[in-house]
Amino acid sequence: MKNFINISDHSSNDLRAIIDEAKSRKLKRKGFNKSAPDEDKPFDGKSLAMIFEKPSTRTRMSFDIAVKQLGGSSITLNPDGIHYGKGDESLKDTAKVLTEYVDIVMLRTSSHKNLEEFGQYLEIPIINGLSDFGHPCQIMSDILTYEESNGPITGKTISWIGDGNNNMSNSLIEAAAKFDFNLKIGCPKKYEPGKKILSWAKKNKVNLTITKKPEDAVKDSDCVMTDKWVSMNDKVNKKAKKKTLKPYQVNKKLMKIAKSDAIFMHCLPVGRGEEVTDEVIDGKQSVVWRQALNRVHAQKSIIKWCLD
Repeated sequence: MKNFINISDHSSNDLRAIIDEAKSRKLKRKGFNKSAPDEDKPFDGKSLAMIFEKPSTRTRMSFDIAVKQLGGSSITLNPDGIHYGKGDESLKDTAKVLTEYVDIVMLRTSSHKNLEEFGQYLEIPIINGLSDFGHPCQIMSDILTYEESNGPITGKTISWIGDGNNNMSNSLIEAAAKFDFNLKIGCPKKYEPGKKILSWAKKNKVNLTITKKPEDAVKDSDCVMTDKWVSMNDKVNKKAKKKTLKPYQVNKKLMKIAKSDAIFMHCLPVGRGEEVTDEVIDGKQSVVWRQALNRVHAQKSIIKWCLD
C-alpha cells in the first residue's frame, strides 16, 4: 500500500514516473469532454472518499474530476457530518469503516498530525490534499506545469517570494531535493522556513538560498512563485503580517529581474494587489490557470500510482 503524504517520502524515480504519467494521460485526452473517462478507465468500479476539514475550491473540484476521468467515483465527506474521531467513534474506527467502503482516501486538514494518524489506521492509501505542513499535490502539478512551459525542471532556478514558512514552501523545498532544481526563497527573517524543514534540506543537500532581498531571490530565475500572505486558519495579526510582507509583492518591476522567459505561478486563491499585482497574474508570463487545470492531471497520476 502506497500513501502520498509528503514529497520527501518518495524516491526521485517514483516522483518522476508520476509526472511522466500525468503528461502522457493529459496528451491522450485531446478532444475529450472535461469529465469524460480515459479510454482505459483504470479506476473503473473504484471510489475515492474526500474529507474536507477546510474550505476548498480547486482541491474539491480537481479530485472529483480526476476520479471521473479515471473512470471511478468520489464521495465528499464533511467532518461535521460523520463520526470523524468524534462522539462515540474513535478516529481508528472511522478509518476501519472507510477501509471497507472505498478504495482510497484524500484528506484536507488543518493538522498534519491528523493526516499521519488517520493514515496509520487505514488499510487503503491516503493522499494529502493539504495540511498545515505540506501541499504535495499542488507542488506536483506545479512541476508538471513548469515542464510543459520550459522543459525539464532539473538544474533550473525556482524562486519563492513572501512567506517562507508555510505548507507550500515546505513541499517546494522537498521537491527541490527530489527533482534537483535550485531554490531561492526571498522572505523576511520572521518568515524564514522552520528548523525542521531546514534540517531536512541540509541533510538532503538541497541547493537552497534564503535571502531577505526579493530582488536577489528572483535574479536569473526561471520561475517566480508566491502564495497568499495570510492563509486559512493562520492565527496571526493579519494586518501586521501583510505590512511585513509588503516589500515582497510580485510586480512587473520584480519580474523584470528574472529571466525574460520566466513564468509566474500562484496556487490560488489570490490576494490581488497584495502578494501579486493584476498586471503580473493576468500577464503573459502567468501560468496560474494552467496550474489549476493541472491539479486534475497530477492528481490522476498520484491516485493511479497509489493503487498500482
